[in-house]
Amino acid sequence: MIGFYIIAPIIAFTITIRIFLSQPKFGKRPNKEAIKRLEKSPQFKNGSFTNSNHTPDLTEGVSYYKVLKEFLLEKKPRKTPKDSLPSKQTDLLHLSPEKDVYVWFGHSSYFIQIDGKKILIDPVFSGNASPVKFTTKSFKGADVYAVADIPELDYLFISHDHWDHLDYETILQLKSKVKQVICGLGVGEHLKHWGYDPSIIHELDWFDTISVTEGFKVTATPARHFSGRGLKRNTALWVSFVVETTNHKLYLGGDSGYDTHFKSIGEKYGPFDLAILECGQYDKSWKYIHMMPEETVQAGFDLQATKIIPVHWSKFSLGNHPWDEPIIRYISEAERLNQAFAAPFIGEAIDINDKTTYKSSFWETLK
Repeated sequence: MIGFYIIAPIIAFTITIRIFLSQPKFGKRPNKEAIKRLEKSPQFKNGSFTNSNHTPDLTEGVSYYKVLKEFLLEKKPRKTPKDSLPSKQTDLLHLSPEKDVYVWFGHSSYFIQIDGKKILIDPVFSGNASPVKFTTKSFKGADVYAVADIPELDYLFISHDHWDHLDYETILQLKSKVKQVICGLGVGEHLKHWGYDPSIIHELDWFDTISVTEGFKVTATPARHFSGRGLKRNTALWVSFVVETTNHKLYLGGDSGYDTHFKSIGEKYGPFDLAILECGQYDKSWKYIHMMPEETVQAGFDLQATKIIPVHWSKFSLGNHPWDEPIIRYISEAERLNQAFAAPFIGEAIDINDKTTYKSSFWETLK
């Protein structure tokens, strides 16, 4: 009888977790047929994807207990802005097709119109980046755009399947507006599960190239990261993108720790007119999977990029640093080394053809 009172709660807890993880928003792992396709990838080994170089989840000498303790018990200053973020509103529905623009939505979500093509990257408009609604909420003022503000899209790019890059609610609402999806291997399983037409989903391995239309070519390139929406990691591939059009060459970085792949990509595909690179949510405890801001500057030079836009900050607090520290550290290093960059307001249209530095400095009003 005593055994029953011990085992029953364990069984109940297990059932609860299984029910929770069965919700559609967790997506879908590749089935046996899909796994046969993934096994053809050099990156897929022993049932999961791997990085080119050894990439531990945590820095040597760091435990998950230590990381959890830091998050829960150690006070960190200014992890969120003291006031609502200022922003600008660009009418994306009525953009002149002649304009080449970049519009940032905070964190790693942004819109690009280039050579007449409309592209949306890693959109998160739901207000949080977690399977649990009351956690990882967006900063006040960061959600000034909704799916209704997004025009019909030529391409939806998804760099990987983490919650702060692949948002279930947003993806569902965008379905009728998306002509083509470009993502890494395995990510398409989520979208198919959510009702997207498989014929419009293009899953790429590293160095795969797709030319959906004349004068527009996309290559999936390496990143140093990981993937996963549930308990099992790395069943989908994380990627960066090289976008080549008639008049431009862009690098869209996704999430990545610093490594040799930036220099290799720069040598093989560069130089780039513009590179969009992460600079936030880093920590000494996971230095291999997210760049420090100074490494973002170096990655830009490795890529041979004329101009950098630093992202992955100013919407969610996923690291232990102050919310504005990423951009402050990035700019300090970029200015020291004379690297051109743009640090706009959320919602502000940036001319992709402008090669000069632009600093909105909105974060300085929120000290």
